[in-house]
Amino acid sequence: MKHFLFIVLLLLCSCIQMPQDDIVSRANTRWQDSLFRNPFPAPNLPVLPNSNADLARDFLDLSFSLESGRALPMLTRFEGPISVHLSEHAAESLPSDLNRLIRRLRTEAGLEIFLTQSKAANITIQSVSRTQLRKALPNAACFVVPNVNSLRDFQLRRNSKAASWSHQTERHKVMIFLPSDATPQEVRDCLHEEFAQALGPLNDLYRLPNSVFNDDNVHMVLTSFDMLILKITYASDLHSGMSRTQVQDRLPAILNKINPRGISRSPNNLKPTPRVWINLIQTSFSPDISISRRHSAARQSVSVAQTNGWHDHRLGLSYFSLALITQSQDIKKSESLFKAAMENFRRNPQSRLHRAYTASHLASYALIDNRPQYALDMVEPNIKIAWEFENATLLATLLLLKAEALDNLGRGDEARSVRLDSSHLAGYGFGSERAWNTKRRAISELSAGMQNGG
Repeated sequence: MKHFLFIVLLLLCSCIQMPQDDIVSRANTRWQDSLFRNPFPAPNLPVLPNSNADLARDFLDLSFSLESGRALPMLTRFEGPISVHLSEHAAESLPSDLNRLIRRLRTEAGLEIFLTQSKAANITIQSVSRTQLRKALPNAACFVVPNVNSLRDFQLRRNSKAASWSHQTERHKVMIFLPSDATPQEVRDCLHEEFAQALGPLNDLYRLPNSVFNDDNVHMVLTSFDMLILKITYASDLHSGMSRTQVQDRLPAILNKINPRGISRSPNNLKPTPRVWINLIQTSFSPDISISRRHSAARQSVSVAQTNGWHDHRLGLSYFSLALITQSQDIKKSESLFKAAMENFRRNPQSRLHRAYTASHLASYALIDNRPQYALDMVEPNIKIAWEFENATLLATLLLLKAEALDNLGRGDEARSVRLDSSHLAGYGFGSERAWNTKRRAISELSAGMQNGG
């Protein structure tokens, strides 16, 4: 289930929140259709090395628990070829993104998976409005459920054993509910996470730095780690109904075969994430909670992370959340907290995308403070990262920040070219010309205040 913590962060990249009614569907704009297609070429995500010891631990913790922490008694998966059906009324960008995802699942995870017109498919994807989704599950942007035929059917059967993941022994029929009226990138992000959970693990782990199986929602496109986890899930030596102990006994041989580079690699051995920190970090990002409560939760999350001796991305995320909440009251303090987050993310090679998010905020502050060269130095190395991870919203924002920095350095021709590059990503990332123009104006106003003596 995707909660979109980092969708909120994207909208705050310029320090000015975008009006909600600027996030519109493709049907509400007159932009040409090509601007709403996925702007990225064939996926070329970096393949990061993983220790087999870490993989075994991560796979077991992902596959034998729900997000709530409730233990699952057995491994469940589809047995045999997997058929996928896309229902009517889908966002226009969805069929193309679904085809891209299925090709990746075949080539990277080795799955036997195919599209079908049959409504009796193993996985059915249904698009409904965000209003309908909120009525069904108020805190979810999208979700996945076993053994239902429609959103109405889910609402009628939501408390039954048939629709409960903890009562499944094998997967036969799963339904994914996606928003029909979100931006193309939001729809794709939902597709990737819910499809991954339809196929494999149902849990999320905050300790994972490079995965969609993490509720911080930094990663929105399936990573090389995620593909590896799905490849393990469908290894021929595993099957539905196996206990955790049975799977654990078979994992070493499976991992040595499919990830030989991980045999000799030293494990990271990241400590488990206590429920108290999870509750604090989720509170700190919750828009429906008061600023004072969110601020307190963010401060406590930093304290818990430090007490646990963490030096990984979780400490960085705590600093990041505190910086976000602080920015409306004390910009200088907020900037120092973003710098602390950046220092943490820089120490961790798998936190590159975390760094790109943080860079957008630090560049914004540099423009406010009339330091365009610093802003340029901050965004330029992270543009490539946002491109690699196919994040059009973040990439378009970084390009707008770069253009503003170039303008302030007297390099107007370069700035115009960079803004044009940003506009080519805007339809897919922001969903409308109006939304992109709102972001563009907001970023332009960052340095305008300083130039006008603000």
